[in-house]
Amino acid sequence: MSGHSKWATIKHKKGALDAKRGKIFTRLIKEIVIAARAGGNPDANSRLRTAITAAKAVSMPAENIKRAIMRGTGEIEGGQIDEITFEGYGPGGAAVLVYCATDNRNRTVSELRHAFAKNGGNLGEQGSVAWMFVRKSQIIIEKDKAGEDQLMEIALDAGADDVRDLGDSWEVISAPELHGAVVEAIQKAKIPTVSAELAMIPKNLMTVDAKHVAGMLRMLEALEDHDDVQNVYSNFDYDEEAAGV
Repeated sequence: MSGHSKWATIKHKKGALDAKRGKIFTRLIKEIVIAARAGGNPDANSRLRTAITAAKAVSMPAENIKRAIMRGTGEIEGGQIDEITFEGYGPGGAAVLVYCATDNRNRTVSELRHAFAKNGGNLGEQGSVAWMFVRKSQIIIEKDKAGEDQLMEIALDAGADDVRDLGDSWEVISAPELHGAVVEAIQKAKIPTVSAELAMIPKNLMTVDAKHVAGMLRMLEALEDHDDVQNVYSNFDYDEEAAGV
């Protein structure tokens, strides 16, 4: 078992709340629409297959998934969504990677630039921080749904790399190509998931000085709350006792 960024813990707690408010459905529908542009058959489209798996993990109705696929393939209107990636740094210097899906590129660029600057961060060039992250399968499970030993056995037998403790939940990390197999093994064991998707995991964590922690959290929250933001990743970590957070 290895440690993980405090931001990951906060983000997934927030994600569970967002699911109740419906924001997570909106994010996943956008991902299905974008993925379906390359073809509406999930057997031949790995990105679509992963997006559908993520949607099913949060109990999205089959009809919603079907309509999102049809939007992406052009069978019904509403599939014009652009993808934008922002890379930059927060107060204290931690790396931040933001993935957006928008129907108004100019608005999103302006608002995300403002969110970085207002909270003491700054945008970088494309490629400036992406190299600090690695793409992995990430499955989140509430602790009261599975015991550590049970989950470790199921996940590692299916090929997972690690099971990490996020406080209130477990994080199962695997190679991207094993995402489907690990999700299937967990589902077969009738263990419900909070989320199951491909994510950008930081290779190393950066502990930010206590004086910058509150500002960094504000910036990450502001980015996460933006309607066009799909995912926010950071290598940000902090000492809870020193920061008083």
